[in-house]
Amino acid sequence: MREISAHLEELYGVGVSAEFISHVTESVLEDVKEWQNRPLDVCYPVVFFDAQRVKICSGTGVKAMAVHLALGIRNDGSRNVLGMWFNENEAASYWASVFIELKNRGIEDILIVVTDGLKGMTEALTTMFPDTLHQTCIVHLIRNSTSFVDWKDMKGVMKALRSIYQAPTAEAAQEELENFKQSAYGQHYPNIGAMWDRAWGQIIPFFNFGPEVRPLIYTTNSIEALNRSIRKVISQ
Repeated sequence: MREISAHLEELYGVGVSAEFISHVTESVLEDVKEWQNRPLDVCYPVVFFDAQRVKICSGTGVKAMAVHLALGIRNDGSRNVLGMWFNENEAASYWASVFIELKNRGIEDILIVVTDGLKGMTEALTTMFPDTLHQTCIVHLIRNSTSFVDWKDMKGVMKALRSIYQAPTAEAAQEELENFKQSAYGQHYPNIGAMWDRAWGQIIPFFNFGPEVRPLIYTTNSIEALNRSIRKVISQ
């Protein structure tokens, strides 16, 4: 409240009390609750999920919490923030509670869920939406893979990995992955092949779609933009 008061003073030269700020904040809580509980569409073609750590002011002081986010792509192509949930930890049990809420608010089916290695996501998703495809973020997988790589090998490794995720089919991608693991780069950086093997079940879903659709679902850039907006507001 002190920060809000100082901000208003700086912008408008108006001094307001903490009580006034508290009253205004409480006056919008009903709108917030209405937004949090609003009905959702029956089906979403794509939903991005992510979580980030932020500092929250609570009755006992400031503490770090995980804000869980869901960004849905509707049938007309528009984007819609489905919800924001705060919890001290990010775990499978909590993602399950998020999915239960989404179902209670009207969602019956999600065709594709895109995430970046969220803890417990696959287990919770299988329980609540068993027919939903789970796609991992290829961009993040590449970033994690190249964290092992010396700069002098970076160009060659990136080219080899590109041949995997740009393959025309899942079968061709599997062959390219095996070729990489047997190559000089793959032998020098065995952790990369192992990483792709572990995530393979969440890598291949986007191969079911044509080149027009793949760029939409192989990266979490859409929800990362939302994350940046949240961090920008919080840091001000």
